[in-house]
Amino acid sequence: MTETRPIQPTPVGALRFNTDSAKLEYFDGNQYVNITTDSPEQNTGGTRGLIMGGGYPNCVNLIEFANIQTTGNFQDFGDLTAPTNRTANCGFASRTRGFIAGGGAPSPNSPNGKIEFVTIASTGNGTNFGSLSDNYNESSSVSNATRGVIYAGYPGTINNIEYITMSSAGNAVDFGDKTNGSVGNGTMQSPTRGVFSSGEGNASPYAVVNSIVFLTFSTLGNTADFGDAQRAVRYPAATSNAIRGIQCLGGSPNSYTNQIEFITMATLGNAQDFGDLTLSNLAGGSGGLGSPTRAVFAVSSETNVDYVQIMTTGNAVDFGDKTDNGSGGGGCSNGHGGLG
Repeated sequence: MTETRPIQPTPVGALRFNTDSAKLEYFDGNQYVNITTDSPEQNTGGTRGLIMGGGYPNCVNLIEFANIQTTGNFQDFGDLTAPTNRTANCGFASRTRGFIAGGGAPSPNSPNGKIEFVTIASTGNGTNFGSLSDNYNESSSVSNATRGVIYAGYPGTINNIEYITMSSAGNAVDFGDKTNGSVGNGTMQSPTRGVFSSGEGNASPYAVVNSIVFLTFSTLGNTADFGDAQRAVRYPAATSNAIRGIQCLGGSPNSYTNQIEFITMATLGNAQDFGDLTLSNLAGGSGGLGSPTRAVFAVSSETNVDYVQIMTTGNAVDFGDKTDNGSGGGGCSNGHGGLG
């Protein structure tokens, strides 16, 4: 007797035991993926979020951190080393390493292509990893447990996407091309997808966009359309767990928003309203830091940090303060959605 397929489609989050790999898996909307047996609790006692660099117009080499599962002020972690001061960079992470790529001093405009990393479970200064293919400001990045993918910024090759393998050192290599020429995007990730939202055009008159596009980590290729954000903004802050992506902040260019919106990572479609931040008139985000339950947002031109519970909707709550009040620092964590 032939077994028949179930009438109803497999629901997102369905579990199965894979008898070939002897691992428990869950359905992410496209395929079954392993449930991770590692966790940030095993490595650092909780999900640790880092903000690296930033500051405008006086950029800094500061790296600071906080435990996302608690509330409180950020603490000193160490310093960047290559170059010492930079803003408008991008941050991403594996379970053990935090990375920063690109960025530079805003005046005179001096972007760079350096990639460096820190070990998240410890504190200390950055270590050189390799280089991007060009020198970028305002680049964006996503990662899963294996790959860090960098969406090229300004003023480099407008359509370039490149990646690194985070467990080894080396230069970034080609991944594919952008389907829109925006920079300064909000970024979200699941174990299978990286999502880039909103941003600003790379050519005059630098119009902001509300498009959302995605790529698949396990393959090489171009981004594809996901949907639209509710507002066209530049330099939003964003993060995710494996199920939901959360975006907030940004502006166009003299009208800023405290609106928070969300997407479901495994499906395609437009963003929906989530709530509001505690502050308004904010130009952009220093970084979005994700755990399996919380999204933490470090805001620009303020020391204030807000957070929300990802699987609910509602307004943000005060988390604490960061050390520096500048914008443009790359944010990352060892518990974001790309890690499961």
